[in-house]
Amino acid sequence: MSEFQLTVLGTASQVPTRQRNQGAYFLRWGEQGILLDPGEGTQRQMIRAGVSASGITKILITHFHGDHSLGLPGVIQRLSLDRVNHTVEVYYPASGQVYYDCLREASIYYQAAKLKEYPIAKPGIIFANDKMTIKTERLDHTVETWGYRICERESCTMLPSKLKAAGLSGSDVGKLKKNGEITVNGRTIHLEKVSRKKSGRSFAFIMDTRTCQAAINLARGVDLLVCESTYLSDRARAAKEYGHLTAADAAITAKKAGAKKLVLTHFSQRYLSTVPFLEEAHAIHPDVLTVKDGDRIVVSGHQRMLQ
Repeated sequence: MSEFQLTVLGTASQVPTRQRNQGAYFLRWGEQGILLDPGEGTQRQMIRAGVSASGITKILITHFHGDHSLGLPGVIQRLSLDRVNHTVEVYYPASGQVYYDCLREASIYYQAAKLKEYPIAKPGIIFANDKMTIKTERLDHTVETWGYRICERESCTMLPSKLKAAGLSGSDVGKLKKNGEITVNGRTIHLEKVSRKKSGRSFAFIMDTRTCQAAINLARGVDLLVCESTYLSDRARAAKEYGHLTAADAAITAKKAGAKKLVLTHFSQRYLSTVPFLEEAHAIHPDVLTVKDGDRIVVSGHQRMLQ
């Protein structure tokens, strides 16, 4: 499995169909395994896709409509059954605390899972370490809903020719990367003089929303945008009424945000084929995919070198 890869576990909105499970997505992000919006049947879909419960380190829930959260009890109970010994962080709308509590205690089971809850009450950075950040903003759905943006930290590429010219090698290079500068033979060498910064990979997850500025903000310049596209444009009025996007809406959002690749998902049961979604969105955005259950997509950074 790639170090940065999305596994699509389900692509249906509202109800499962013969071809699609309720939505669920597993994002391998370096050392992190992030489960997003586990709908009904997620545990079985994980087995089919070869995703282990022990690989989950974080669970992100956009909102508490059933097709985005009904798989949570099974996943939590599987964490207990498998005696997963690390703590799994769970992020969700603070206003849905009662629903989270009910889902966590949905049935009798031996509670061995180590969970740490992070209710979201305001936009901003909700997780950060030296390798990644997770940011959230509130979307425009019929209930409180949060979108997510995940970014890899900028990395540093050392330039061998400049290191050699500066007389640096071995452990000195490591010290330079750690401290940003090093003094050798009375001369101070700064990191930026012998390296280039490289932007990290980025990913946005936009579910159940009308068109809004928050969605554009979250998707700004990302390498991969996973976005709901519940309807085609012939149902634009219904989309707005029920708080959803059409394929064209999703493509316009991606285009305005400058997202590199757009992945369409969360399809209404009324549609048997996703080809029209691809056609509608591709007329607006040049790089679009429609996904089916079981698909895997590598999150490829655009490798932009920062001066």
